[in-house]
Amino acid sequence: MKDEPNFDFDYQLAIDTLRERFDFDFVSIALVQSAANQFVLTWQYASGNLNQRYKRIVLHSGKGIAGIVFKTGKPMLIQNIEAELDPGDLFNYPIIVAEQLKTVCAIPLWKDSRVTGVLLVGFREENRLTSSLLDDFRQHLDPSFGPFFTRELVEE
Repeated sequence: MKDEPNFDFDYQLAIDTLRERFDFDFVSIALVQSAANQFVLTWQYASGNLNQRYKRIVLHSGKGIAGIVFKTGKPMLIQNIEAELDPGDLFNYPIIVAEQLKTVCAIPLWKDSRVTGVLLVGFREENRLTSSLLDDFRQHLDPSFGPFFTRELVEE
């Protein structure tokens, strides 16, 4: 099936390597799952996680960071969670709450002209994603990340 993960690619090793190379506090991959013809996203792989709660998060298109990135096909960067998101709205971003993240960047992972996954990187301190770090990260991921194709990380 097209949407099945490529088990020849070691996702866990890839995100562990990303976390170490760029000193991220947290890196995770959400992949599209077919649930009775209703596609949902679940966080399948994590590195630097505080607990196992990410495994229980199920998102629909347009909900949460992964759902928004999946639906729009555009990356999302939040430099300061506390300043940019309403505290009463954080329940819509369960990965941020579960992992106590303060800065996140999520990018769509493309396969066959469709978003099939989301790569999330984050810090537990605000404003840690500098433009030079983002540029270095972008160069490291382009043109591919395992079986996926990554497009732009941030809107130009």
